[in-house]
Amino acid sequence: MKLDEAKTEYCVVPEEEFSLSGEAMTGLLQAVLDRRAPFKFKARGFSMSPFIKNGDVVTISPLINHSIGFGKSVVFIHPQTGKLVIHRVVGQKGSRYFIKGDSIADADGFVPKKNILGIVTRVEREARSVHFGLGPERFVIAFLSKGRFFSFIFWIWRTISSSIRNLML
Repeated sequence: MKLDEAKTEYCVVPEEEFSLSGEAMTGLLQAVLDRRAPFKFKARGFSMSPFIKNGDVVTISPLINHSIGFGKSVVFIHPQTGKLVIHRVVGQKGSRYFIKGDSIADADGFVPKKNILGIVTRVEREARSVHFGLGPERFVIAFLSKGRFFSFIFWIWRTISSSIRNLML
């Protein structure tokens, strides 16, 4: 049987890493999720630390298979910046979701459902699955994140660790 006869779709990814611009990444992510397939990529940034760290590989699954809910980490197009962001749902008002990064003080605000592309369903760090932050504990994390508890703790940690680094230099 020929491959095209089986109607199988696939994508070949080069062995080496490559990066896409924000617009290209958003388009590719939307195209894959529209086909009801999960999408994996390497996360960049520190706003979800320590639950999703810079360099972790995250799997985004389409909304068709998952519901948006309190405590879930979602990928969305930020309404003001147009950038692709992964943050946590910490509230809801109608069809708008209040979204915030775990380790930052400022929230993204209310994001319309149409801007939410998918749900984070898997996090891999150094080729191992990381489950903490995706299970039932996500409710507590969202509650503490909404109250800026984590951003305060991370601010203290960064201040102490940079002070220690400066003393050692």
